[in-house]
Formats: sequence, C-alpha cells, structure tokens
Amino acid sequence: MKKGKIYVRILLLFLGLVTPKAALAADTVAAKIDTGDTAFVLFSAALVLLMTPALALFYGGMCRSKNVLSTIMQSFFTIGLISVQWVLFGYSLAFGPDIQHFVGNFDWIGLSGVTNAPNPDYAATIPHSAFMIFQGMFAVITPALITGAFAERMRFPAFVAFTLLWATFVYDPVAHWVWGVGGWLREMGVLDFAGGTVVHIISGVSGLVICLMIGKRKGYGTEAMRPHHLPMTVLGGGLLWFGWFGFNAGSALAANEIAANAFVVTHVSAAAATISWVVAEWKIHGKPTLLGAVSGGVAGLVSITPAAGFVTAPSAIAIGLLGGFICFFSVSLIKSKFGYDDALDAFGVHGVGGAWGALATGLFASKAVNEAGADGLLYGNPAQFASQFVGVAVSCLFAVIMTILIMKSLALFMKIRVDEFQENLGLDLTEHGEQGYANQDLAAGSPVSHLVPTASPLSIPETSPA
Repeated sequence: MKKGKIYVRILLLFLGLVTPKAALAADTVAAKIDTGDTAFVLFSAALVLLMTPALALFYGGMCRSKNVLSTIMQSFFTIGLISVQWVLFGYSLAFGPDIQHFVGNFDWIGLSGVTNAPNPDYAATIPHSAFMIFQGMFAVITPALITGAFAERMRFPAFVAFTLLWATFVYDPVAHWVWGVGGWLREMGVLDFAGGTVVHIISGVSGLVICLMIGKRKGYGTEAMRPHHLPMTVLGGGLLWFGWFGFNAGSALAANEIAANAFVVTHVSAAAATISWVVAEWKIHGKPTLLGAVSGGVAGLVSITPAAGFVTAPSAIAIGLLGGFICFFSVSLIKSKFGYDDALDAFGVHGVGGAWGALATGLFASKAVNEAGADGLLYGNPAQFASQFVGVAVSCLFAVIMTILIMKSLALFMKIRVDEFQENLGLDLTEHGEQGYANQDLAAGSPVSHLVPTASPLSIPETSPA
C-alpha cells in the first residue's frame, strides 16, 4: 500500500468516515464459530488482562513505600496506553498481512478488516476479534514487565514515551516474527507457545539495558532497599499464577486437549520452581523466605510459557526445577557480582527465565503432545534446539539494539531520570502528588513524612529548589 493511501485511511478512520469491513452474514459466522472455544478464549483474555494489575501489586509490594503508587501506576497506565495503540495500529503491525517476513502491513489499521468472523490463518473456530483482543492482552503486559528493572527512578513522561515506542518498534515486530503468518522465525520453525521469546526475553533484556543506561538508585548497595509490603507482593504473585492459566492454556485458542495440557504443565512447573528457589536460598542464605517462594513460582511460570503446548508434565517439572535454580542464581549471585540495579528483577526472572524456557522447549518438545509442534533434542531432533537458540539470540540482540536507540532518541527531547531531590522524596509525591499511606511513617521501607512540607502534596515542586 502506498504511503498516500495509508495517510488517507488513518485520517478517515479518525474522522469516523470509515469503519471496519462488514462482517459475514450471521448464519455464515454461526456455521464456523465454536461457541465453547470462543467463550474459553474470551475468558482467557480476561485472565491475561488481570495479570497486569496483578503485576502492579507484585512490583508495588517489592518497592519502597515512597514509590508504591508510581510503580503501580506504570503497570496500570500501560493497560490504557497499549490497548489503544493495539487497536489503532499495533495489531496490524504484529499480525497483519506480511511484509517481507518482518512486520505486518497497515491493512488492519483501526481494526479495518478484523471482523467477527473467523480468520483461519490464526484461529478457525473463534471470531477474528476474539483472537485480536486475546493477543492485545499480551501486548499490554509485556512492556509493563520492563518497569521492574527501572523502578523508582524514571520520570513518568519518559516512561509513557518509551512504552509507546517500545511496543511499536520492538514488541510488534518480534510478535510478527514468531507468531504472525509469514514471520521469519515462525517460518524457520521456532516454537513459542505463549510468549517466552515474544514476551519474556525481550522485556527482560530491554529492562537490563535501561537499568544500565539510567544508572543505579541513590544509595543502592549502601542502603537497605527491602520490599515494603510483602503481603501485597504475594497477592500479586498469586493473581499472576491464576491469570497465567489464561496466558498459557488460552494460547491453544480452543478448549481442547492442548489447552488442558498447557494448564497442567503451567501449574506443575510453577510448583516445582517454588520448591527449587526456596531450597536454593535456604541452602545459600540459611533461611527460606516468602519472597523467595513467590519469586520461584513466577520463575516457573515464565520458564514453562514457551513450552506449555509442547511438553509433558514430567518435562514441565524438570523445566520448573531448573528454572527456579537458574533464576535464583541470576538474581542472587550474578546481579551482585556485576552490580547492576535491576530493581525488581525483571531481567533476572523474565529475561533469564524466558531464555531458559525457550531453550528448554528445544530440549523437551514432543510431537506426541502436539502434532503441530516438533520433537526436541531429547526426542531425536537437535535441529529444533538449534532453531530455539537462534530465536533466543536474535530476540536478545534486537531488544538490546532497539532499546538503546529508543532511549538515546528520547534523551534528545526529554529528561529520562528524576533528579536527586525527587528520588529522595519519592516518585509518588513528586511525579503524582499523592501518597500510598495516610501516615507514611507507619509503612515499612523508607519513611518520607519528615521531608514533606505542611502544604498539600500537590504543591511540592517537581524539581529541587534552585
């Protein structure tokens, strides 16, 4: 499509002068759509949506009390921002008709052509609109995962701009590569059932890049920066576990045996990783912790995500056990050794766990589980492990390069990091003019009430006094 036609379509869309293409006749749709599959996918989409507020609680409890609202706000605002982006053009870029195996075109901009009839290229028994909104929930949570890496130190305007650009130039193309019809990694045979490559690797790696670029929090390594509200984190972690059944089982796009398998292996992998993380920290640090248990559960969920539709339950236990150990050592040893401030372990859990899960898919995948998949290395097919390795390497490299370019470009137009005064006072007050607790001194973490003027929090300056 020529540029001129694209611009005209965008203009007409915003003026309300064009609408999506007409749906098929009702009797045609009814003849093809399976109501059970449709209900299952829509419910799964709702579960995946729940995961982003759950992530907000998970991250919010792990930060300091003076930053709890700003941390939650980043995840919650992402729901609104990326949902609109997805409808306007994100879905078309990710799943639209292919352009040179790299990205979708603009044929589906504003959901033009995305009807309530099935699209057999993606799901033959549910409305195309149901597939679109299910995938939209993945697009929402992925950039929200990144916020855990730079928590407590990025300005809100910079966060908004970065999130929009990253979703458009990183998430959407990678989603097309792996899941879009014609995408080059899909054509190469890379398996990613529910987002190990598309969701976890690119978000975790991008988070690492950002935390390295903007630097450590003030006092990192010399001051205690413990989670201020572990019950909140556990509630968020439990809701993530619950929502993950929609994330993984829903990716079967039908209420069938593949969905049932994905449900089972998701649970047992998370359970196994909960055990292995706690055992590892008990052995290394001398005490089993609740934070370790919930972190292990999330690590197991991340690890099984790319493999959920392709592996057996015993294989899932192995993936979870190793995933818990690998992510624990990434968080407790590697981060300490290199000294980077991945505040809430976005890279240590999602980046590392996603990479392990993608590679594990190449080891444990079996066509006995899913005929549409492939056998992995342990079932006599080393080529699949090689394909998975390529998928991991390419996704990591692309995320690194694009995140650096986006951050460098933004720095030309706006300030990325809050100043020292704002960071000391807390982003809740300085960025949003509100506090998470009526009496901040009663909240664990870093009390800030002695720094707050007697005037309304809304009057606090955004920058330090001259």
